[in-house]
Amino acid sequence: MLVADNLQSGYGASQVLFGVDLNIASHQVVSLLGRNGMGKTTTVRTLMGMLPLKGGTLTFDGQKLNGMRPHRISRLGFGLVPEGRRIFPSLTVYENLYATSRDERGGNWTLERVFALFPRLQERRNQSARTLSGGEQQMLAIGRALLTNPRLLILDEATEGLAPVIRQEIWACLNQLKGEGQTILLIDKNLKEMNHLVDQHHIIEKGRIVWKGTSAELLEQPELVNQYLGV
Repeated sequence: MLVADNLQSGYGASQVLFGVDLNIASHQVVSLLGRNGMGKTTTVRTLMGMLPLKGGTLTFDGQKLNGMRPHRISRLGFGLVPEGRRIFPSLTVYENLYATSRDERGGNWTLERVFALFPRLQERRNQSARTLSGGEQQMLAIGRALLTNPRLLILDEATEGLAPVIRQEIWACLNQLKGEGQTILLIDKNLKEMNHLVDQHHIIEKGRIVWKGTSAELLEQPELVNQYLGV
């Protein structure tokens, strides 16, 4: 589905990615792991067209995305849950969700399905988004992305800073999505939960992919966790 070959990108004259390779097949859950500042969010922004490619190629179902604007990439079927959630605080829960609903795509995700997935959002549908807890805002950000009926769902720091009970709700949601065949690129630090979910891990270090493999292979090499993911 998505093939990133030798991606090079950064901010202005500062290069952050030095040849990132990712290959995400349909119905796979793929992770991007690494310490803070190693290039995870830069990779996401490059995939979404928010940062220009300085080198390499990016294709989605064989269509080259180099130079494509973010709104066009989104329309191809990319749904993003960004780091920090980035909900619209002045809008209600309902208005946040309605703003990204794309019924014309003919997908399965509707407001009713999102409310069934996250009943708290149904309870707070007329409430200002700024008054939600951090966990509820993350549910809203996920629901908003799902309403674009994405072919590829990207979650940047899916459970960071959330209370344990909310984290469990988010992981249950992601497991349900995987069971339904949703293709996912996931960034998170909770390896215990990710290992039950992820088909293929990628570890990034200083803008380069230094290791990739399955959850079973990662569990067999705890030295990798200490070397590349430890504090």
